Amino acid sequence: MMDFVLEAWVSSSIERAKLKWMLGGGKPWQRGEKLKLLFAGYNGTRNMGSDVRVNEMLRQIRHILGSERVDFSVMSQNFDLSKGYFEGSKQVHLPDIFPPFLADEVPQHHGVVACEGSMFKSKFANALTTMMIGSLGIAAVQNKISVGYGAEAGHMDPLVRKMCGRYCKESLIITRNEESRTLLRELGIPTELGTDTAWTFEPLPPEYGQDVLRQVGWDGRTPVLVVCPINPFEWPVRASVGKYALHTLTGAYKESHYRTVYFHNSGPAAARAYQHYLISIANAVDAFRKKRKVFVIMVATERLDVRPANRISEKLGGVPVLTSDQYDMYQVVSILRSCHMMASSRYHGIVTSMPGLVPSAGITMDERIRNLMRERGHEDLLMNVDDPDLESKLLTALDNLATNGERIADGIARTVVKNLKVMARMGVYFEEEVQRRYPAFGTRTGEWSWQDYLPPMNASLHQLITAYN
Repeated sequence: MMDFVLEAWVSSSIERAKLKWMLGGGKPWQRGEKLKLLFAGYNGTRNMGSDVRVNEMLRQIRHILGSERVDFSVMSQNFDLSKGYFEGSKQVHLPDIFPPFLADEVPQHHGVVACEGSMFKSKFANALTTMMIGSLGIAAVQNKISVGYGAEAGHMDPLVRKMCGRYCKESLIITRNEESRTLLRELGIPTELGTDTAWTFEPLPPEYGQDVLRQVGWDGRTPVLVVCPINPFEWPVRASVGKYALHTLTGAYKESHYRTVYFHNSGPAAARAYQHYLISIANAVDAFRKKRKVFVIMVATERLDVRPANRISEKLGGVPVLTSDQYDMYQVVSILRSCHMMASSRYHGIVTSMPGLVPSAGITMDERIRNLMRERGHEDLLMNVDDPDLESKLLTALDNLATNGERIADGIARTVVKNLKVMARMGVYFEEEVQRRYPAFGTRTGEWSWQDYLPPMNASLHQLITAYN
């Protein structure tokens, strides 16, 4: 019921914004002004993947449009958890009950860039998708820039799907894959093909990650296996006033409470599936380390992942657990790239390790990791979180990583360079969209290479481009 309230609330906010604009309210961008863009996303929760991809969007778009000509704001749910992130951008607080915030904040900008990877899905939370639609929709009805950047679309519940089709038809959605384009085109939404934006992220130097590994017991020689688990069965998150009232009064629903009125999926079936997932990973890793000398760590790239990471660690006798609460995004990615093998249910755990050529296997709950592994040509390294034989499949995949690491790394390198080129093309699409909305906003002239549409990159990425271009 609460999801319905949020969806109706946001829809009415978009309609009011449209009416106000038609009656002369609000100010469009004027020649000579800095272009004010609001980056709408799921930041300020220490979700490393969300923070990294937004950081690179900011760097890329600022590089293309000119830092002196733009003024960027980024949504954050907790300023303490995003402190030191998004250099050169203002952070604005996104409250849990967000419709009034969107109605007030979006019209203060000349456009919106929606940042969430899982932008149009009911898999995780209808509320999140509703927030994305609201951000894009308010900007679109006021004839402003309205772009989804590196988005994915999947199954949406009927009302959310209807909202998406109605309010995003004047937006441009640059998707991470063709499957998402197909779904959005069925709704009449303009799309272009893009990718994720984390490929250009520059973490702290490798020495930092290696030092952290030594601090938690690594001998500097033994191959390091990093596991990035999740609880795949606690989704979707749904808003519930009834549960919130009972939780506040009696403490009920403590285990499934996310925050304020939002609660995770729960119940006996979810608990059984989660237990199977944890035991399968723990047993496979334990069997693998008995066959090969390997140093195992768990990395929680999102705060919610601490619980599954600790559970698996306990089953393995207490292997080190490193979390995004302890380490910021620059530190976490340095740690991941200092490892020698990875098994991950976190999409951005895999993506951010790939420029470091870390051989990785994916245990997926949705299409993100599945699409990435297919693109790499590594479907033999792909498992589903609910596979009945997950344990044996993961053990086989870990053996594959150890035996064929160089071949796997070669496929990873080619995929990184391919995605850098696609990310550059996204920059072209964005520049063209700015010109379409604001023809008087001059863009760069002359001849530009594809690399000129990427943010500044470190030497290792330039070396990959040279080797695999």
